[in-house]
Amino acid sequence: MTFANQVKNTLLQDISDMAQMPWLFSKHPDTDFSRKRKLNFQSLIHFFICMEAGTIRHELLKYFAYASGTLSNSAFHQQRNKLLPETFPFLFRMFNDHYPFFLYKKKYQLLACDGSSFTFTRNPKDQDSYFAPNGKTTNGYNQVHVVALFDLLSKRYCDTIVQPIRKKNEFQALADMIDRYYIPDAVPIFIADRGFHSLNVFAHAIEHHAYFLIRAKDVNMRRLLGNNLPEEESFDVQINRILTRSQSKKKRLHPELEDQYRFICQDVTFDYIEHGSEKEYPISLRILRFKISDDGYENIITNLPTEDFSAEEIKELYRLRWNLETSFRELKHTIGAVNFHSKKREYIEMEVWARLILYNFCSIITGHVVIVQKNRKHIYQVNYTVAYNACHYFLRLHNREESPNIESLIEQNILPIRPDRKYARQHRFRVPVSFTYRFS
Repeated sequence: MTFANQVKNTLLQDISDMAQMPWLFSKHPDTDFSRKRKLNFQSLIHFFICMEAGTIRHELLKYFAYASGTLSNSAFHQQRNKLLPETFPFLFRMFNDHYPFFLYKKKYQLLACDGSSFTFTRNPKDQDSYFAPNGKTTNGYNQVHVVALFDLLSKRYCDTIVQPIRKKNEFQALADMIDRYYIPDAVPIFIADRGFHSLNVFAHAIEHHAYFLIRAKDVNMRRLLGNNLPEEESFDVQINRILTRSQSKKKRLHPELEDQYRFICQDVTFDYIEHGSEKEYPISLRILRFKISDDGYENIITNLPTEDFSAEEIKELYRLRWNLETSFRELKHTIGAVNFHSKKREYIEMEVWARLILYNFCSIITGHVVIVQKNRKHIYQVNYTVAYNACHYFLRLHNREESPNIESLIEQNILPIRPDRKYARQHRFRVPVSFTYRFS
């Protein structure tokens, strides 16, 4: 049995195990999924993960091989409505647990965190995710914001929080994922871009014996840590701060360290000092500032020890964070996470989790394939678009169709790595495609 077949059988077995106890994932445990139907619990979950860009009608017809007895759209909606929101996150974690993650220096797990917004068909009733007509669109639209943890070495998603765009809070999302994340025998390093710098995030990582490496702008770094930072253009220093919610200097426990105190107002979240408390929270941070171009500098806030991680190594770790940006592109456009099949946010979130499961399935298979480097001008890598589409097709097969040799197909479709090529990042707004004009 090939590795791809093993991975597929593992995922299908997880779905089958869940199907043995459907009441745990049903809104009405006594009645839901109790009758025999063509789209039962197991096939419903499999269908959800395998859906592509077509309408529900097209997707059902493809899934059931255009059989005359293909169930109606209404029957699918009724079955989908029975599922609890926790169904796909449960399957996501259960499937992920079968495959160990690669560790950096055999000890550290590199976890990148970032957020991305997903646009779906307008639903003015959902005010938490709705944008009224503006310069981008004349009809209005809805969005959810996905904050994800991504393993940079294994190239798999590890955790996700889906928020309605109007209640977007990346600080809290990262803090929550730090609190609940645990892998035995591994020390996590949370790597994030600007937008995640927060004393509360730093404290959550420290309290859970984890490390962090977060980029910050000059203005935000000085706002967080004060103005008494080195004046040099480049530096690597350790600083100590004492956080407090009291402005009374008389009540300070260390008045001789006045320049280290930072006041946190009641409007700023910090979970380790209650409002009105005189408690103090000492925190030690390592601040790096280094040159990246003739007139450009980057700032990194971390708690990685100097003796184990040099400044050059920290630069390289932060550079690896770009793999998460690439994964969002693949998730949206190769895996198809921009093609939703509902207007209700509850079902949109289900589809996001289903796409994350599909992404991890494709990544596990693709990562197992070794590309033999021949005597060529460039080093070659997998063509991820072809590889992920092939894995997606492979997972869809369920009617005893002949399976392709996925590993061989991935080995044959490769692309050269050209490290000196650079492209300007394009920020484009994508209007959701109407259900009426979708096709298979």
